[in-house]
Amino acid sequence: MVNRPSIVLVTCHDLGTYLHCYGVPTPATPNLDRLAGEGLQFTNAFCVAPQCSPSRSAIATGRYPHSNGVMGLTHHPFDWDLYPDEKHIAQILKDLGYATFLLGHQHVTTNPSRLGFDLMFHDRRGEAVVNEFRRIVQAHDFQASPAYFEINLNQTHRPYEGEGLDVQSQREVFVPGFLPEAPESRDEMLQFYRSVEVADKLVGDVLEIVDQYGLRNEIIFVFTTDHGIAMPRAKCTLYDPGLRVSLLLRWPAGSFPTGQKIDSLVSNVDILPTLLAMIGIDPLPEFLQGKSFLPSMVDDRAVRDEVFAEKTFHSYYDPMRAIRTDRYKYIVNFESSFLVEVPGDIQMGVIFRRFTQLYSATQHPVIELYDLESDPLEEHNLAGNPDYADIERDLRGRLLQWMEATDDPLLQGPVASPSYRKALNVLKESP
Repeated sequence: MVNRPSIVLVTCHDLGTYLHCYGVPTPATPNLDRLAGEGLQFTNAFCVAPQCSPSRSAIATGRYPHSNGVMGLTHHPFDWDLYPDEKHIAQILKDLGYATFLLGHQHVTTNPSRLGFDLMFHDRRGEAVVNEFRRIVQAHDFQASPAYFEINLNQTHRPYEGEGLDVQSQREVFVPGFLPEAPESRDEMLQFYRSVEVADKLVGDVLEIVDQYGLRNEIIFVFTTDHGIAMPRAKCTLYDPGLRVSLLLRWPAGSFPTGQKIDSLVSNVDILPTLLAMIGIDPLPEFLQGKSFLPSMVDDRAVRDEVFAEKTFHSYYDPMRAIRTDRYKYIVNFESSFLVEVPGDIQMGVIFRRFTQLYSATQHPVIELYDLESDPLEEHNLAGNPDYADIERDLRGRLLQWMEATDDPLLQGPVASPSYRKALNVLKESP
């Protein structure tokens, strides 16, 4: 057997880039800061979709949601699922001789047994997940076979958990610019940051176990999140607060200089191709749609000029597609809906309840174009502005080319949901 490194992939919910190592001052995240210092920190990492299941499906398959089938949430009553022929990272690595373990949340299929895990531990309590990881690490023979651990922590999903954030007053809480400057924003962000600190502690526990059992130089350790934070105008939108994610990666010691920041664009659909390249798979499987960003890690070569993003379903049908370059964002909204979708868990928060009109009073336009250099909060739509006609034309062509190359079903018309198909089948049943 080829001597390949083991892999630990840790994910959190709804975290965005709200860690101290990403420049956010309020939450203390010493363990994730340590991971960034010992490895690589990607400062321009984006998810392909601003919702849990579609984004996680891209990480798991190296393919976009509209290509792998997960265009909405997988749990009931939404019931989206991977297409039958899709291969999950666990099955791919299992075929390469890896023992495969899932610890915590699973949200990419309605049938987890198809994914290729040797063991699935579905308890979402953070302490239980850490203890199960310790048990497996202690029992597993890493000389006999490398292991793939997928640890999906339930933090920092609402309702938030945690207490005792070290701030003197609510005024010290960092509030991002896309939220209203109001006590309600500081209150919700304070609750969120407490949960971030819980997540950081759990990641620290996992790192400690790796070190305790002498595996530091045998494991590729990756930390990321599914999408942006669960706040209005972030999660479920194609604006940067919904798409920008944390991505930290540590190779076995000596593989590259530590504490480096990679500024080139990367997408989370690229994580699987990169991991396969890191363990020596060459050439990469042709079905992958992501790109390996290993060249960016080795000598800071950019592998992308743009990232693509999509949303089709979440709470309701709200299809949109986007292309983002270093400077510009171009969004196409295929249906008339609220200016931004605010999922039910966010609607329960005090920000939305006070500022409902900010998000629900109007519909989003068909086309949105933003100059991220002069307008990082994406507040001034430049679509139709003659001064940006060439930019708009170029981005429109590149987005359409990507949709055609990936066989996006939106090009054929509206996308039917599992609920629609079930209802139609019932309607057509003979009396």
